[in-house]
Amino acid sequence: MRHFGHLADDVRDRLFLVGPGEFTPDGDPAVLATALGATLYSPATRPTLRADIRKQAAQGVVSMVLCLEDAIADHEVPDAEANLVAQLGALWTEVTEGGGAAGASTDCTQDLPLLFIRVRTAAQLTDLAERLGPAIGVLTGFVLPKFTEETGGEFLEALAGAGAATGRRLFAMPVLESPELAHLETRRDQLFGIARLLEKHRERVLAVRLGVTDLCSAYGLRRSPDLTAYDVALVASVIGDVVNVLGRADGTGFTITGPVWEYFPVQERMFKPQLRRTPFAEAEPSREAVRRRIIEHDLDGLIREIELDRANGLLGKTCIHPSHVPAVHALSVVTHEEYSDARDILQQERGGGGVLRSAYTNKMNEAKPHRAWAERVMLRAEVFGVAREDVSFAELLSACLCR
Repeated sequence: MRHFGHLADDVRDRLFLVGPGEFTPDGDPAVLATALGATLYSPATRPTLRADIRKQAAQGVVSMVLCLEDAIADHEVPDAEANLVAQLGALWTEVTEGGGAAGASTDCTQDLPLLFIRVRTAAQLTDLAERLGPAIGVLTGFVLPKFTEETGGEFLEALAGAGAATGRRLFAMPVLESPELAHLETRRDQLFGIARLLEKHRERVLAVRLGVTDLCSAYGLRRSPDLTAYDVALVASVIGDVVNVLGRADGTGFTITGPVWEYFPVQERMFKPQLRRTPFAEAEPSREAVRRRIIEHDLDGLIREIELDRANGLLGKTCIHPSHVPAVHALSVVTHEEYSDARDILQQERGGGGVLRSAYTNKMNEAKPHRAWAERVMLRAEVFGVAREDVSFAELLSACLCR
């Protein structure tokens, strides 16, 4: 699989100086963590789940979470589990037809997104791994909610047990969203305790996710679509502390993904003529023009938040609506300027360090202080590609919207 693989070859050639690279579910964890991109959540109750997974993959989604936790009601859990087992079983049969049976290579899942199940408890994780049988072959791992120093160990031990029992490499994505992280008096001890726990299981931890909605709930807060997570002082302080402890670039850190954006375009509004704005217009805007205008307006806050995610050391994003995916992925593409700077910095650093003027002549690049940044840029370039010099974010987004 690869990002932007759903675009036509000639479109990719026009947009990218360096095309997005291919990766597989059994590849380098650092590459997979970077490749998560817009991780789309879907309730496990959906009766068309198998078809939904196929549909989203065809539209450019590279990672999905099938949720048994907050996305469904408590009384729906048994039916959701049964539906999930049945749907993934059918998907496994589909992808292995003609290519072997239960022991088939994970290569057969290359046309699928990286799939994760969000469970409620460690016991549920163990039970589902057993019930899935060979169909666990379509999974990349599990999302572990309400993760704390006290609860996390049981989750991670259950994951290790499931991996040993099935012979599968299964990754964990812990979600930091508990009140203990929101509360100032417990946050520091929690973060360092979580860091010690994750270090013990480093080979199983793909990325750390932030549950901002739950963090806000501890204080009865909810941001409006005109505000980003970073405009909410409490949330911004938690994100800063999480990155401080768990996002370090000295080899002890982990990939940390951006928080969910809760708002999405209202479909009922999309095609209504905007006559109140232009009552004397000679012609109404086309359906496509209205659709694009509303989508772009509704994505303004999301785009600002993605930019702030990147500035604060986060990569990728939790998404609850497919309309968010193109923006996250378009903004993940390395710009020509970033690529030029990163390449020059690494070349200069190999030569012993020093300072040089950027190729764009608008900044100074310091080889040693900027090395970690440059390495992250080059890893992102490997996964998301490098845009041509004259290609903007708007053009990347438009290509995804117009296909």
